[in-house]
Amino acid sequence: MSNIQPEGEGLRKAVKYMAELRQEEPDLSITALVERVCLKFNLSPKDAEYLTRVLKEAGS
Repeated sequence: MSNIQPEGEGLRKAVKYMAELRQEEPDLSITALVERVCLKFNLSPKDAEYLTRVLKEAGS
């Protein structure tokens, strides 16, 4: 049985996980943070760009 998630569900879970990871490891660079999250949730390069842009705009 495959584990297919509705479109956008993986990205929502990734953002939640990213916030948790950011609290656990506040010194983690944006690049390393996005890389870990994308690998864990099998996100696309487009999703990675989005997450990176959002983090940089937020001043993280």
